[in-house]
Amino acid sequence: MAKIIPQDCIEDLLCYANAHLFLPLSDIIYTRNKLLAKLRLDGPSGKSPDENSISLMKTPASVLKKLSEYALAEGIIGKEQRVNFETEIMDLLCPPPSFVIDLFDQIACEKNTKEACSFLYDYCIKSNYIRYEEVLSNSSWTATAEKADLEITINTSKPEKDNKKTAEVLKKPQTDYPKCQLCKENIGFAGHDNYTSRLTLRTIPLFLNEESWHFQFSPYRYYNEHCIVLSDEHIPMNVNQNTIVRLFDFIDLFPHYFLGSNAALPRIGGSILNHEHYQGGAYKMPMHKTKIKYRFSSADYPDVRILIPDWYNNVIRIESQKRNSLEKLFGHILEQFLEYNNEALNIIAHTSEQHNALTPIARFNEDGEYSLDIILRNNRTDEAHPDGIFHVSPDLHNIKKESIGLIEAMGVFILPGRLSTEAEGIKDFLVGKAKFKELSDPNHPLIAHTGMIAQLINDCGTNLSDEDAGEAIENYINKACERMLKCVALFKEDDKGNKAFLALMKSLGFKQII
Repeated sequence: MAKIIPQDCIEDLLCYANAHLFLPLSDIIYTRNKLLAKLRLDGPSGKSPDENSISLMKTPASVLKKLSEYALAEGIIGKEQRVNFETEIMDLLCPPPSFVIDLFDQIACEKNTKEACSFLYDYCIKSNYIRYEEVLSNSSWTATAEKADLEITINTSKPEKDNKKTAEVLKKPQTDYPKCQLCKENIGFAGHDNYTSRLTLRTIPLFLNEESWHFQFSPYRYYNEHCIVLSDEHIPMNVNQNTIVRLFDFIDLFPHYFLGSNAALPRIGGSILNHEHYQGGAYKMPMHKTKIKYRFSSADYPDVRILIPDWYNNVIRIESQKRNSLEKLFGHILEQFLEYNNEALNIIAHTSEQHNALTPIARFNEDGEYSLDIILRNNRTDEAHPDGIFHVSPDLHNIKKESIGLIEAMGVFILPGRLSTEAEGIKDFLVGKAKFKELSDPNHPLIAHTGMIAQLINDCGTNLSDEDAGEAIENYINKACERMLKCVALFKEDDKGNKAFLALMKSLGFKQII
């Protein structure tokens, strides 16, 4: 392995920042000295970087990796500080937020918001805020499924969330700074051992519904231009009439994006419920590719097309050229559904707390009309279902036990990174390296996968090739994700469920066309 010369890495980064991050030549000496101090170096090497090669670099990850290895070897940082250290290095090379905002606005004004978003997305990759090389290392594939192909990623860059801890956060007083990872105060925040640095975070201020909001990209990039739109204020999630106004205001500004809100309740919402925010992107989700199952009309809303997509969970889609009609109709659906009960199907609107909720997603359809998908959710628990009656069933928790939020509900699954190593262990049982009786040990690291392993052995045997074993595990995960979507449906896809869903639509004043 070649010896790492940190001074040479610094010169490469300075050249990179000049080519990709708008670092002016007049600031090179100043920035070099900052980097030398950071690495505890006395002076530069005098090396001339390969400008042609550096101009072609998509990210600085390879150079940052060398500097991290050097800093670890020299005791400058500990192993757990690597990500924050690399972010601190990049912060010295990046322009301030005002520069990025001004350039974004300039591109939007001179060209369009699509070009402006492309600029910001590329900048976030170039600045290593989106750790693109790590994202590419995630295992991702497309799963052929009944309704539409599902998209599955095993995400090794983000820890698995606990639903109970997510709910507890809402009850705790907010005293930390920043109060959560979505607050505007994260811009330039250095972080600490238990909090990822956001020194290179850049957001774009927006006005939605005449309120201050911020637009940024997700550092985890689950799909193309995966964005987060967050409130200027640290206030809890709440889906109401204002939500739809904001979603439509956003897609009016960015017509090439969709934008949606998680339900605002634990177990069926996102991983952060204590800060109002939405997620979107320049992407067509699997749910938007499925066929239409039923069509309806409404005498009160003659200019609105009302549809039920042929999807796993329960979605009401309303479309029109007039957003005002959709806003009013959403308010009607929200008001009625929040009080909807069907005890035969275990749907109870509220007990001592609210249980029914909606997940709305706004976009423009292929005909240029406003389109609003409304996913019906319920978070009630009972003694038999402590994690949620309409949550992922316990036999699937080995694959995913987190809430099925906005993204998964539309068919893009983000599975925990632990599955990468666990899948390799499961493979050993299918190729004959491990014996099923080993799982009788309650401390076995794969004990949570006992049911899955038993099913795979029953279906496939224990004499598979390594490749066939991997394919069998992937197929199992594909079917598991499909089942998860069926679990969260309030109206199951059977005669009883279909009749109840249609009865709900009738109670909303909708007349079935086909």
